[in-house]
Amino acid sequence: MTLSDLEVARRLAAAARDVILPHFRNARTAAENKLEGGFDPVTVADRAAEDAMRRLLAELRPEDGILGEEFDPKPGTSGRTWVLDPIDGTRGFISGTPTWGVLIALSEAQGPILGVIDQPYIGERFEGTRNQAQVVGPHGTRPLLTRKTAQLDEAILFTTFPEVGTSDDRAGFERVARQVKLTRYGMDCYAYALLAAGTVDLVIEAGLKAYDIQAPIAVIEAAGGLVTDWDGGPAHEGGRVLAAANPQIHAAALSALTSA
Repeated sequence: MTLSDLEVARRLAAAARDVILPHFRNARTAAENKLEGGFDPVTVADRAAEDAMRRLLAELRPEDGILGEEFDPKPGTSGRTWVLDPIDGTRGFISGTPTWGVLIALSEAQGPILGVIDQPYIGERFEGTRNQAQVVGPHGTRPLLTRKTAQLDEAILFTTFPEVGTSDDRAGFERVARQVKLTRYGMDCYAYALLAAGTVDLVIEAGLKAYDIQAPIAVIEAAGGLVTDWDGGPAHEGGRVLAAANPQIHAAALSALTSA
């Protein structure tokens, strides 16, 4: 039986879960630093989870390309690429917070067409395709639908600032933060999942890579939101990202970001 793309993504997420969970909140799991002059941690769980997903793709989708955080890109022949971040939010992972997640996207030339944000410890899997948006977890399966908030003074904003971005990036973020009702920090990819679930309105970040954002784009767009760069253009290659629950709150945030 031929598996659907979503079923392949689910199998990838399950394989990553199995590898990662024994290392979470495990004092024996050490973190290495990948960034000279800063701190960009990686653990054995990151590498083992991506390796497990790549091996599964070699079996199930050998013609597709792979772009992942921990290993070199694998070219494909199908025009499609699986975009993998085995643990998005390794800082949270090594700190014991359940805000990290496994990010899986399937991308074509114009950007992602499928995305999964999987939080193994909580047991929630947020899924977005061209046909559906749902979360599967301990409380069952329910649809994802973004909020209708239109005004910044009623909005809830998430970010990882000040951990990421330049001083200019942070200045743009702070112009928005001064106008919103509530700002929360350091939620990693779980912030994007909450936007898709309809509990927050905006996520603003900078310095992202393609593997950080492609899965969230697919999930949020399937749930009714939109994700662009800070110029209002495509964001699937990373960089500075504005994720919004609807076009009205997106326009308001974009205006504030670019009002310097």
